[in-house]
Amino acid sequence: MLGIVSQPFLLSLQTDRVRRHVPDYLLLTTGNPAVVDVKPARYVEHPKIAPTLSWTREIVEGRGWDYRVEVEPPRVRLENVRFLAGYRRAWLIPEEPLARLREKNLDGTTLGDAFKCLPDIPEPYVRAAVLHLLWTGHLVTDLDQPLDSSQKIWERQ
Repeated sequence: MLGIVSQPFLLSLQTDRVRRHVPDYLLLTTGNPAVVDVKPARYVEHPKIAPTLSWTREIVEGRGWDYRVEVEPPRVRLENVRFLAGYRRAWLIPEEPLARLREKNLDGTTLGDAFKCLPDIPEPYVRAAVLHLLWTGHLVTDLDQPLDSSQKIWERQ
């Protein structure tokens, strides 16, 4: 990715009337540029919006560029990301459990086991550190499932 431009340009199409549309993003890559529109899933097929997305696709792909429409993530994934965002600030997480957790092999363990894997450190601190490591991507899990203590986690490869 070389760059992202929001609301990069105005497209205008003359049919029975003048139609205008400003795409949401232009992604500048080493390959073809990509134009991205972002819409709520419930609007993608809406009779007033679908034609605009259709002619935008036609114009953009006619230039040899890529075009795609992105929609919001599934509800559970969005809730999990919002929850984990509360653990994004590294300066609020105690350093000792973070350092020790990074040295542990947590592959295939559950969140509940990870929360208890440092018994000499208060569990709320360990829990915060584990959730911070999920936020930063050091640990991964299936965010399309509600987070609970039985959920498996893995270290990012």
